[in-house]
Amino acid sequence: MTHSVLLAEDDRPIRTALERALTLEGYRVTAVADGIQALAAAHRERPDVILLDVMMPGIDGLQVCQVLRAEQDRTPILMLTARVETADRIAGLDAGADDYVVKPFEVEEVFARLRALLRRTTAGTATDEGGAGAGPGVTDEAEEAEGPYDARAADSGVVEAADLRIDGPSRRAWRGERELELTRTEFELLELLARNAGIVLDHSTIYDRIWGYDFGPGSKNLAVYVGYLRRKVDVPGSRPLIHTVRGVGYVLRED
Repeated sequence: MTHSVLLAEDDRPIRTALERALTLEGYRVTAVADGIQALAAAHRERPDVILLDVMMPGIDGLQVCQVLRAEQDRTPILMLTARVETADRIAGLDAGADDYVVKPFEVEEVFARLRALLRRTTAGTATDEGGAGAGPGVTDEAEEAEGPYDARAADSGVVEAADLRIDGPSRRAWRGERELELTRTEFELLELLARNAGIVLDHSTIYDRIWGYDFGPGSKNLAVYVGYLRRKVDVPGSRPLIHTVRGVGYVLRED
């Protein structure tokens, strides 16, 4: 199946190189140079995935992302950013982006992240069409092949851990009476931790289950997402649920 990509990048050499590489990889590419063109193309083309530069003239990538999400457009968005500070990456996630790549980047990393986003979208669509199943981004094959997983929770699509309640089919989550506003990746990460409450999940397992690709020990991607998820789940005054096990990974539990 050929997937369509909307590429928005104001740097002409980068845009041209990425457009050529994506086309050779088998994608149908629409390439634009600014945020206004990106919004117009998103409305016109309805791409399968969007590759969006943060720093663009006029309307920047964050604003494009915010507009699309406000319109309830759930197209997966991969942000391209030259900003390496955690706060800047969090701004992209807060705007509704699903993932990000920091410049300079290897094109193979871009391909890997695009494949992961498209796999999750395809799996989520299949689950919606087939009824309540394992929840977003989890296929039957993955359930059989993976280790830690609560199949009983998958039967109903609802997961409960501590005072968390997660509804997989509707992609909604609550802590107590408070509904959590989560991006796609945040939701899937919280669901994975909740389904395996009390079990320490190592970095490789989480990367494989959420992104479908292990970005290696030097990547800060997971730490950024966990940190941002904590801001929404473990608010001041509540008992912390998401814990770091140094040198291993993360676990959801009540201490």
